[in-house]
Amino acid sequence: MSVSSVGSSSSFSPSFAAPTSRAGGAGVRPGEAQGEVQGKPQGNAQGLSEADLRQVEQLKQRDREVRAHEMAHVAAGAGVVTSGASYSFETGPDGRRYAVGGEVGINVSPGRTPEETLSRAEKIRAAALAPVDPSGQDRQIAARAASMAAEARVELATRARDEGAAGPARAYRVAETGGHVSATGSALDTYA
Repeated sequence: MSVSSVGSSSSFSPSFAAPTSRAGGAGVRPGEAQGEVQGKPQGNAQGLSEADLRQVEQLKQRDREVRAHEMAHVAAGAGVVTSGASYSFETGPDGRRYAVGGEVGINVSPGRTPEETLSRAEKIRAAALAPVDPSGQDRQIAARAASMAAEARVELATRARDEGAAGPARAYRVAETGGHVSATGSALDTYA
């Protein structure tokens, strides 16, 4: 489960015990009748062993978690999500496919201006940390967004400082020239 900034994927694949019985008799141990595992009746319509049923339940739970995780990224990432969720699957003993990992593409490029970069960084961070349980890769993307936001804030502060320093000089020139300031800069009048 992850957000991806460059298309790499991070997936989780739980390891489960190998199933001992399948519908149709494949994998039946010698001495066991089909539909029984170690003398216990199956008790389900698919003919799965208790271990298989536990594995199916674990896969179902993992599928729900993965899908909720990736949808949280998508829901919070309006404007920065580049692709919907993509999943990696595992086939369970019941023959169904379950999502066991996933990713969402997020554009982590800066904006054209510091203001746009700051706004994008906040959206990226929100999208990366949207799930209840952000992955390590999610946290890396959030840290990258925080760094991008900090750089944008520094640029904005520098710009404000530079404009603030020019402010008093400009006000003085406006007062001295009777409200007219040349577009090319300050004028120097010399009289002998």
